[in-house]
Parts: sequence; structure tokens; C-alpha cells
Amino acid sequence: MRVKDSTRVVLGIALVIAMLVGAALWLGRDGESSGRTVVRLRIWDESFVPAYRASLDEFERANPDIEVRITLVPWASYARKLRLDVAGGIADDLFWTGLYEDYADSGRLVDIGAALGPQAAAAWDPSAVDQFTRGGKLWAVPQFVDGGSAVFYNRDLLERAGVDPGAVTAARWSPDDAVDTFRPLLRRLHAVAPWPYNAAKDFQSIELPYLGSAGAELQRDERFEFANAQGNAAFGYLVGLIRDGLSPSAADTNTSGDFAKNAFLQGKMALFQSGSFTLATIAQQAGFRWGLTLIPQGPKGRISTNNSIAVAGNAASPHPDQTRRVLAWLGSAAGNRHLGLTGATIPAVLSEQHVYRDYWARHGVDVTPFFEVLRDGRMAGGSGPGFPAALEAMDPILAEMFLGRVPVDVALRRAQDAGNAALDQR
Repeated sequence: MRVKDSTRVVLGIALVIAMLVGAALWLGRDGESSGRTVVRLRIWDESFVPAYRASLDEFERANPDIEVRITLVPWASYARKLRLDVAGGIADDLFWTGLYEDYADSGRLVDIGAALGPQAAAAWDPSAVDQFTRGGKLWAVPQFVDGGSAVFYNRDLLERAGVDPGAVTAARWSPDDAVDTFRPLLRRLHAVAPWPYNAAKDFQSIELPYLGSAGAELQRDERFEFANAQGNAAFGYLVGLIRDGLSPSAADTNTSGDFAKNAFLQGKMALFQSGSFTLATIAQQAGFRWGLTLIPQGPKGRISTNNSIAVAGNAASPHPDQTRRVLAWLGSAAGNRHLGLTGATIPAVLSEQHVYRDYWARHGVDVTPFFEVLRDGRMAGGSGPGFPAALEAMDPILAEMFLGRVPVDVALRRAQDAGNAALDQR
């Protein structure tokens, strides 16, 4: 290389570095120099960015002194990073949360009633308000609810097996063979599908509904209480479906939360039990005729959980007034309705939940099963300080149970003891 060419390369590299440094400095500014205060919102799901961006753009037009930036942290590292950032005092001004108790008890969250007024909660889904209320105070602004679990069915496979969708709706699961109609139905479907159903270690969509419909509780007074006859019946039924080849091997589903969903989308599974958070993916990617119906009825009816996600305010935010204003917007009808406009999720503002229903009605999908399943009762999804650590402690024990390596009653007792021990160690 000639000297002149070398000099040009060096100068070019220097220019690129200068531009990158300048860009980094610009992105890192807090916005005050331009007369705008930057408020940061942390979420874990990239698919929600467009909806939030549309909502926040509307907010910024009415509040030109505030800029709201979205921080995306992948789900796999979200909880751990949030804990570290909150402890280190560098968490975003606002962040998504589901398990908030540790933060609330340590004074890390904004008291929503004090910030927005006690009347604000009246606009939101009562189940979401209950989930984020602790010690008589509301600690986050509900954003969306999942509704209950439902069953997606492959209509083509059902027709090949001679099974009417109404038979799926009417199905009952029971440890008593004389009462159980779900297992015989799955055997018929096994003739046309490698896996008729997705029994698996799926906390929200499978485990909680089976526990609830068996008459069991996950917790009582924030202590785990599922190692009993009802818990044994629920998990024994699920493990039996896997053992008999009516659901995929736990060797596949234990390590991949998407295995069953992908199997259904590939036409290899006849019935897929999941929540409203899966609907958009099924609608976009299923290359066959499909439908939606109620989960099988258990000894105590159809019981499902109704999980919610909310936005919490960081009590240590350097911009408390601006943070409060963004919280108020995200909890308003105008701000929240954007989350349901494309059918991605069910808005937590009651007056805007029709937006979700209307979207799917226009696309020929009746989403009633997600709501109707909650009529028999709701299964509490667990709570309390140390709950995430307790779930982590129980997970490998339950994984061994689903693999068939540990008897159900033994595994449930070990898991319950491990979960409660984790709670005691916090």
C-alpha cells in the first residue's frame, strides 16, 4: 500500500470513530439540554414496541417537554438484570413487572394511589388491580391481561380423526377412568397426529389450570400448598399423558417453551393449550384451518389463571413528576388502547378491552374462550417476597417429575419443601 493511500485509510478510520463517538454521546444525553426530559420505559417483548411507540408518540405531542424512550431487555435476562439495576440505582424510570413484591416491600416502587389518586384503579381490570395490590396499596399500573387459557385445535386433523370440535369443548379430564373423556378423545387424535396434546411443564397455561380444576391451591398465605391429593391428581394426569405418548416427551418441552407451539404450527399436534399471548402467532403462521375452544373441564370445573403485566414506577427516578405523568398516560384509555389495536393483547383498561375483541372479530376469530373460562373461578398464580427464587428452586424437581424419573407424589413434596425453603431464605 502506498503512503498516500495509507494516510487516507487512517483519516477515514479517525472520521468514522469520531462519528461513532458523537452518536454515542448524543444517544446518551438525558435530553435536558434540548428542553426535554427523557423518561425511560423498560419492557422485555420486542413485539410490543410498535404499539408502545404509537401510544408514546401521542403522549409526546401533548407533552412536548417529555421524551419517552423504550429500553428492550430480552426475557431470558430481564428479571436478573432488573434486580441488579434496581439494587444499583440505575434502573429505568418505568419498567414492566409481573412479580413485584420484593420491590414493593423494599420501598423501590411508586405508590400508584398516591401518585395518580385512589380513583385511578376503577378504570382497570379488577383481577389486575388485585394482582398488584399489596399491603392495601397499588404498586403498578396494569397494562394488559392474558385472559384465561384456551385450546387451539387443528380443524383438519380433527376431521381426519372424525372428532367434532364440540367433543373437545365438552371434554372432561379426571383421574377416574369412568368419568374421564379427554384421554379417550386424545387416543382418537393420536391416529392422525404424532402428538394429540401439549401436557408439559408450562406454569401458566398447563400446570395452574390443572391444579385449579383439580381443586388444589398453589399457595396459602404465601406458602406453597400443592403437595396433596388434588395436586397429585392434577400432575399425575399430565405425567400420564406424556408417558403414554399423548403429549411430547418432557425431554423436548422441559428445555424449550416453544416446542409445543411449533409442533402445532407444523401440523404435528392436534390440540394446543395456551393463552391469548399466542393467538397472534397462530393466526399469522398456521397453514391450516384452526379454531379456539374451552380447556377440558376438571373435577372442579374449568379453572384458569388470569395473569397481568403492569408498569411500575421507579421510586428512585430522578424525574418523579415526569414519570408520574407517563404512568397516568399509560393507564388511561387513550394510552392503553394502542396495546389492543392489532390484537396483540387484551388492554387492562376495561373500556378498551372491546378493541381486542373487535380486532379478532373482524378476522373471524371468536376470542370468547379466553374470557368464558374464568367464569368457574380463577387460580391464583402465586405471589410474595422471594417468589421468583422459589419457582427457580422448584423447577428442576418438577422437570425430573415430568421426565418420569421421580414419582409424582414424591416430586411434589420435594418441590413444595424446596419452594418454601427458598421463601424462608429471603
